[in-house]
Amino acid sequence: MSYTKEDIYSPETTARIAEHVKEILYLLGEDPQREGLLKTPERVAKALQFCTKGYTENGIEIIHKAIFDEKYQQMVLVKDIDLYSTCEHHMMPFIGKCHVAYIPNGKITGLSKIARVVETYARRLQVQERLTVQIRDCIHEALHPLGVAVVIEANHTCMQLRGVEKANAVTTTSAFSGIFLSSSRTRNEFLNLIR
Repeated sequence: MSYTKEDIYSPETTARIAEHVKEILYLLGEDPQREGLLKTPERVAKALQFCTKGYTENGIEIIHKAIFDEKYQQMVLVKDIDLYSTCEHHMMPFIGKCHVAYIPNGKITGLSKIARVVETYARRLQVQERLTVQIRDCIHEALHPLGVAVVIEANHTCMQLRGVEKANAVTTTSAFSGIFLSSSRTRNEFLNLIR
């Protein structure tokens, strides 16, 4: 099932989500009619729409808007990209940093496009493992580089605020393609640069 931006951000959709939030508040033992909660359902609806806006975006199209011919064949690294996503298992945030590198093969993209790709896939209901691979695959498919490397380091509030309640646990995932897989020297250069 896929929706357009117009569907997801329509006043009708916001109102429908808000009605469900109102019911959730009631089921949690709250009074949705009390002063402090009167506008909460609509605020939550709009927040959920914002946190999942990536469903209406296409990472490959984002990169294709800024591809340039360039003979450069050394590593291009954009590190410490702020990452905000939502765990699909508990619908709670996970927050961290994403590091993305690629080695061009005749084509480069605007650096901001790398951050936009991270944002596009992060703003969906996610698991960190899939998110890491989606970012790698998008850049690989759009640019056909010699290799792509992605590392994400994130704190998951579903582990911090509930369940095991481990506030300092950091989850690290990685995904590599091309020369980052075949050359330990290239992979190690990337890993050293993001430390």
